[in-house]
Amino acid sequence: MKKYVLLPLCIVAGIIAVRLSCYSVDAAEYAYVTVLGQHRATFDGQTDAGLKFGFPWPIQQVQRLDRRIQQFDLPAMEQLTHDKKRNTIDKLLAIEAYVVWKIADEPAVDRFVKSVGSAERARIILEPRINSELGAAIGQKRMDDLINFSDIDENGRTRVDVTLEELRKQLLATLTDKVRTAYGIELIDIRLRRFNHPVAVRDSIFQRIRSERSKEATKYLSDGDRQASNILSEADQEVRESLAKARSKAEEINAAADIEAQKIRNDAYDQDRKFYAFLREMDFVQSVLGGSKTVLLISTQHPMFRLMSQPPGTKLDAPNKKGEK
Repeated sequence: MKKYVLLPLCIVAGIIAVRLSCYSVDAAEYAYVTVLGQHRATFDGQTDAGLKFGFPWPIQQVQRLDRRIQQFDLPAMEQLTHDKKRNTIDKLLAIEAYVVWKIADEPAVDRFVKSVGSAERARIILEPRINSELGAAIGQKRMDDLINFSDIDENGRTRVDVTLEELRKQLLATLTDKVRTAYGIELIDIRLRRFNHPVAVRDSIFQRIRSERSKEATKYLSDGDRQASNILSEADQEVRESLAKARSKAEEINAAADIEAQKIRNDAYDQDRKFYAFLREMDFVQSVLGGSKTVLLISTQHPMFRLMSQPPGTKLDAPNKKGEK
């Protein structure tokens, strides 16, 4: 009777022992194995995933650690910026940042377990250390470096973008080796999520922004006026040059026309000098009689009327039939 009772108990105990002696390693985790509290093995899920066998619990214990990239937000803090040019404290900033990290590699797992233990503890340890370095770094920056979006470099980045990248590189260069050596943690990134001005200083900040924009607007208007003045001056100079050239050309044309007209008059005079003299006298008569005067008192014996009675070709001084001159 006892055999029939012990056999099932042995089978159940064996199944439980086998179950407690085997474990699986997921691809997204590290498995940290200890036997009687002593580290025996570390399995990297990327290369060692699958079913594993060992001693049953509690002789052997397996601690599972996430091998993937992890992230946590740093608590918001307020930090004063510093104006290096005037050596005075500038304005207050409310800063929110986040940290991206992971367990460095398989050899670093043992150091992580012994010095940190878990992701929650990693956050508790890293928060004050990173916040301290971040506050010290921002304390050396000017307010304009964190709010000025108007200055753009040759790569199209604003001053704020350049400042944030400088902060990131500075923090990683300062903390990466120390954190890896002490805790087996690899810092992948530290970035500012948001930085804002507390309500108490926003009015003064907005006033500064308005003042800067007003200066920029005044500068653009001044440059526009200067360029407009230069354009008008160049246009006036071009007009004067064009007019001078036109006058010079007109004088040349008039001089050539006068020469041509004088030549034509000389040719006409040479062809019939008496007729030419007659035309000149008729032009004179027309100028006198064709004026705006309504009454003109002139003797009919005036020399200019003799051409009407004695046209060219007659003897102007010959006596008439009655013996008159």
